[in-house]
Amino acid sequence: MSFALYGNGVSRGVTIGRVLCIDDAHDDITHSQVGLPERGSESERLRSAFETVREDFQHLRLHVPSKAPNELRAILEVHMMLLDDPALVDAAIGLIEARGMNAEWALVETADLLAEQFDRMDDPYLRERKHDVLQVVARVRKALAGHRRVTAPPLDDLPPIVIARDVAPADMIEYRHMAEGQQRAAGFVTEAGGQTSHTAILARSMGVPAVVGVRGVLDRLVDGDLIVIDGEAGVIVVQPDRQVLDWYRARVLRQSDEKAALGALRSRACVTVDGRTIELHANIELPEDAIAAMNVNASGVGLFRSEFLFLDRDDLPDEEEQFDAYRRAVSAMAGRPVTIRTIDVGSDKMLRVPDRRMEGTENPALGLRAIRYSLAEPKMFRAQLRAILRAAVYGPVRILLPMISSVREVEAALEQIARARAELTQRGLPVPDDVPVGGMIEIPAAAIALRAFTQTLDFLSIGTNDLIQYTLAIDRADATVADYYDPLHPAVLALIAHTIEEGERAGLSVSVCGEMAGDPALAPLLLGMGLRNFSMHPAQIPYVKQALLAARHDDARQLAEAVLAETDSRVIRNLLAAARPAALRAAA
Repeated sequence: MSFALYGNGVSRGVTIGRVLCIDDAHDDITHSQVGLPERGSESERLRSAFETVREDFQHLRLHVPSKAPNELRAILEVHMMLLDDPALVDAAIGLIEARGMNAEWALVETADLLAEQFDRMDDPYLRERKHDVLQVVARVRKALAGHRRVTAPPLDDLPPIVIARDVAPADMIEYRHMAEGQQRAAGFVTEAGGQTSHTAILARSMGVPAVVGVRGVLDRLVDGDLIVIDGEAGVIVVQPDRQVLDWYRARVLRQSDEKAALGALRSRACVTVDGRTIELHANIELPEDAIAAMNVNASGVGLFRSEFLFLDRDDLPDEEEQFDAYRRAVSAMAGRPVTIRTIDVGSDKMLRVPDRRMEGTENPALGLRAIRYSLAEPKMFRAQLRAILRAAVYGPVRILLPMISSVREVEAALEQIARARAELTQRGLPVPDDVPVGGMIEIPAAAIALRAFTQTLDFLSIGTNDLIQYTLAIDRADATVADYYDPLHPAVLALIAHTIEEGERAGLSVSVCGEMAGDPALAPLLLGMGLRNFSMHPAQIPYVKQALLAARHDDARQLAEAVLAETDSRVIRNLLAAARPAALRAAA
């Protein structure tokens, strides 16, 4: 039976695929004690859930298409074996009978213990089997909850669409590798998140549709369901009928034609109708992303998020490992500038390396993160700075300090950069004389007191994601307040315009590297504010270029003046919508 679900569309496009549920979270499990008389029936309830899933897998095995890869059949066999594994089944039932745990609690407790055992294994292949256990357990949990089973064969040539509660920053690395393999993720749907959640950012960087903030989606879908994602409208169609499926297939074909047209813009310089040249830089997370930046002819890398080298590991990368990563990115850009942001951890990007100062923080977004963390760890900080300075020998590099709030922080960071430079000189290693140092303006205090920073920094970069979060007191990853996260709030726009104006007055280059820079609908507004340097995920560059090629600077300036005079974001949206046919006629 076909039905629709709704959320926030955060990454454009339409895709058709099969559900792949990633449901490792156990925080919603009910923990309750079962009395002695009821333990037998509770054990039977768990056995019945295992049998339900076993029947599902037998059904799927019978319907595997002949052209499906052998690996898919092998995975089914592994999962069926796990359903009969005493280490999972008998151990969970033992917890019910011996300790009086309810079935869900016993199942998750057993799965966690097994997962820990797999994590300790030396063999990489065996360590990966942990994910098989978690996937099987997720299906058994659904059966315990009484949710329906798969009604259609899930294994065909359609790509997987990831369904999850959320995608943690550390998981990005895994999904990016998934995207590079044969089983490329065709889209994402999450229960949590908003426009600037990490799932949204990841989806846009991969150029795949995504819908976030879909409450209860994991309870409504199971692996193998056929679904359609409309990443612009925020709509998910589950088990579409033939007529609906054909309509969306036609949209997918039109999408391909549009992408081909955008590809033709690659070699064109980004110049407005009235002759203003705009720089379009790329945001990257890993060295290999520089290839994607070059493929869309980016002017350079405006933001290398170096923290992704530190995530999802039990130790910190040393100077040599970091140097190799930065050098590869710089070399791949072939003489185009690369801006490397120093490590920005804390809040929702936590290191695995234990740190008591960051554990149990009531509000990590306001705690020891970004430049504060680096200054608190000078040894780690200088190792990163030495690696960046060494990479600068291979091409133009700029250092970007995240989340600055006071001149004192900048001065302390500059002192560490000077010490790192001296340490390299003592080792006889070459260091370029001119490595510019800039600051990210993402705290209202920094934007308001900007004049002090313009006297100590070489350039500025506006991080709109956090600037909006801190200005409006909104957790950008919290779906319950996602509607309050408003890039067009007058206070946010006033801070952005002020930063661009003050930077220009001081003779400093100013860029916007948050998600606002990658939104084609906002490109004329930022242009009208005076912005000449946009930085975004490589996949967004063609869309923003298309919008700016159709824009006139004088029209954009008048639009910005009108917008900045308003105090209601609803009116601002209407102004942008009215200007869209003229400013974005090529994209409309």
